[in-house]
Amino acid sequence: MTKGYWIARVDVRDAEAYKDYVAANGAAFAKFGGRFLVRGGAHEAVMGPARSRNVVIEFPSYADALACWNSDLYQAAKAKQRGGVEAEILVIEGYDGPQPTASEPAPEAGAASE
Repeated sequence: MTKGYWIARVDVRDAEAYKDYVAANGAAFAKFGGRFLVRGGAHEAVMGPARSRNVVIEFPSYADALACWNSDLYQAAKAKQRGGVEAEILVIEGYDGPQPTASEPAPEAGAASE
């Protein structure tokens, strides 16, 4: 089964409201099997604008990721933000198909070709 993810880019505007949200959101994530892959941490915007905080949460499936977002439990936690954040949040299906393979290395300089 393909996993589901939340990808969130966040600027915190009200630190106290955000602390209340963080204290309350864990129950919803646990209920739907969510686990943090990225939670803040160092980052560098290499293309496009950045937000101050980035989060990636993995769920057992895309359906679980959406169900968590839509749950009363998560929406109650989200309400504790009280408008204290600006964010973009995606709920996205993972990819479980073929992956790229390493290509043949380039010949060394000066090597004879066959």
